[in-house]
Amino acid sequence: MKLKKTYKFSFKSSLYITLLFFVVFLGVSFFIAHEFNVFYGIITALFIFLISFVIIQYRVEHFIYKRIKNIYEDVAISKVETLNQISITSDMDTLSEKLKKFAADKHLEIEMLQIREEYRREFLGNVSHELKTPLFTVQGYLLTLTDGAIKDATIRDKYLSRANKSVERLINIVEDLDMITQLESGSLNILHEKFNIISLIQNVFDLLELKAKKRNINLRFDKVFDTPILVKGDMKRIEQVLINLIENSIKYGKQKSTSIIGVESYSNSQFIIRITDEGEGIKSQYLSRLFERFYRVDPSRSREQGGSGLGLSIVKHIIEAHDQKIFVESEVGKGSTFSFTLEKFK
Repeated sequence: MKLKKTYKFSFKSSLYITLLFFVVFLGVSFFIAHEFNVFYGIITALFIFLISFVIIQYRVEHFIYKRIKNIYEDVAISKVETLNQISITSDMDTLSEKLKKFAADKHLEIEMLQIREEYRREFLGNVSHELKTPLFTVQGYLLTLTDGAIKDATIRDKYLSRANKSVERLINIVEDLDMITQLESGSLNILHEKFNIISLIQNVFDLLELKAKKRNINLRFDKVFDTPILVKGDMKRIEQVLINLIENSIKYGKQKSTSIIGVESYSNSQFIIRITDEGEGIKSQYLSRLFERFYRVDPSRSREQGGSGLGLSIVKHIIEAHDQKIFVESEVGKGSTFSFTLEKFK
């Protein structure tokens, strides 16, 4: 244990005891012998001072350690072994400050644990809900078929098709959860290759063209790009990011609106890609939680649109796996802008 020794308390206490003894010794000497031996008086005073100092210092140090140990055990905040990681001082003012800091740190730890526990409960509830819905749907269709509906070819084909869609949703949820786990653990390899981000965005436009037409949403760049813009990253994962963000702009954008994608320089080493929709926007109090797993601003509307509820969480993990940043800005009634950075290829 690290013990920062201070001697001020012991010195003062020993000095007071010595002075008291000296006065008493002086009084007794004059009262009994009517004389005072200075040499013997000084030697005795020094001896009393040293003995008092050693005893007081020793007792103070052990008293403080034992009391602090009892405090740790009583409040059950930390193991007593924590004492080995901090220095204990016999100066009460310094000790008080150290304990206040320790208590504040532990209070913060407890708050973080409570937040994590709340998040864990919410996450498990969301997972069970997301899995329960398609599972019960599949079960319902299969039970209906086994009760005799399988004999009707029209009903059979329709129910099997719907059951298959629910199974596909289950598979998507499991695959997305598996990807997030791999990204968090660092076991998913991120390639660093050169590619043209403009061409990749155009490919995503072509892929989502039919979905956009169903809602009369126009997908376009904010300007004409005559030359390639080369970036460095995992093209397959960045394509997944673009699909998620552009598909969300289609899902939640207003019908007969426009989703605009822009690419511009962000710093000497980074580009920033912005996806802006003309949707309803998101209230500011919801923005900080958008990238949490299964978090939905409007659960009923989000589930009508489909999806696993993990898209934005995957986007965030992919971008962070590239050591880049993702941002979101939104204004209610005007729309939202999701943007992320990518490393320039030099």
